[in-house]
Amino acid sequence: MSAKTVLQRMDEVVDDYCKRNRFQSEEMTRGRARAFVKQHRMNTRQRNSVLKLKVATNIPDWDTKLKVIKACSQEIIADHEFGGGKAHWEIITELGMAIGLTREEILKAKPLPTTEIAWAAWEGLMANTHWLEGIVANACAERANVPGYGYGAAREHGFSWTQRRSWKKLFGLTDEQVEFWHVHEDADLEHSNIAWHAVAEHAERLRMEDEVVRALALNLEVWLMYWHGICDAGDSAGA
Repeated sequence: MSAKTVLQRMDEVVDDYCKRNRFQSEEMTRGRARAFVKQHRMNTRQRNSVLKLKVATNIPDWDTKLKVIKACSQEIIADHEFGGGKAHWEIITELGMAIGLTREEILKAKPLPTTEIAWAAWEGLMANTHWLEGIVANACAERANVPGYGYGAAREHGFSWTQRRSWKKLFGLTDEQVEFWHVHEDADLEHSNIAWHAVAEHAERLRMEDEVVRALALNLEVWLMYWHGICDAGDSAGA
């Protein structure tokens, strides 16, 4: 199977995921936005300080390993390329405060059961698999944020682009206050390209074409559970 065919299959899986993901395909609400901030700040720290680094440990190609570590450092230490020197979890904290949450509410938030289950699932899918399957697990949700997937404006411009506009309208925010979404318009494309390029270069040689597609589909099912948990928590909390 050619690299082009594998990537086409992967893109089809991501497109299907985006269309089934309620967090991406339904209108944002105040409750969902607040639940997102509380959960995704924790998830950003967990995935990038623990899970993604376990994948990096397994990668034999030095350049690819360093690209993954760089992406992690942008998320949890400082992003001088896209985030003005702030870590992404810091930017999401600022976003939460802009929509009316206090810093204490954000810092004291507890993971939802669906978030904890997702972490447990990713532990197996990222730490205990072949590195090529792990690197797909690293980047699959970031890929879903870039243009080319889902419906309407998200397909044309990317999910982060649509959220930047949605949150501005919903909460009356400025461009500066929705920096989190603007940062990810560019960062998610760069970060997900690391995995997509690795698959293009190595999957056929390693005869792992079917394995990487399966890893992608399985990881995205875990992400669906994570996002739908946020939707349900936000809906139950109300506006």
